[in-house]
Amino acid sequence: MSEQIKTNGVTLIWKKASTKNIIAMPDFIFDHKLYYNPAEFAWKYIGGTWKMPILWRLNKATLRYSELKKTLPHITHKVLSSQLKELEESGLISKKIYAEVPPKTEYAITEKGKETIPVIEIIRNYGLKLMEEKGINVNLKK
Repeated sequence: MSEQIKTNGVTLIWKKASTKNIIAMPDFIFDHKLYYNPAEFAWKYIGGTWKMPILWRLNKATLRYSELKKTLPHITHKVLSSQLKELEESGLISKKIYAEVPPKTEYAITEKGKETIPVIEIIRNYGLKLMEEKGINVNLKK
């Protein structure tokens, strides 16, 4: 048995388990896509190989495209451009283009983007702990 509630364009689906309502991880539909839990929805915005490292770096400083690329040597220009575009569209970063020759573009984290940093830090620290448990040498650059 389930109950659906539509709010702010999101359909939340509550499923009853025995005699109690369990709402901790509801299914919901947003933008014509079914999400099985809120964590999956959050991952849409910060998940993948590069979004968290980009946000992490922009939390420390506003960077030009070339400066950001230098800090992520394994990312291709195509992927960096697409990830920056997605992060900007989701409101996690901002892009400022200066009218000069050659054009100068800077990327900065937004207030909404700063909200992701504690989550990223927890995931990063958990990853470092797992690496240590598996005997992987962790060489952190300060």
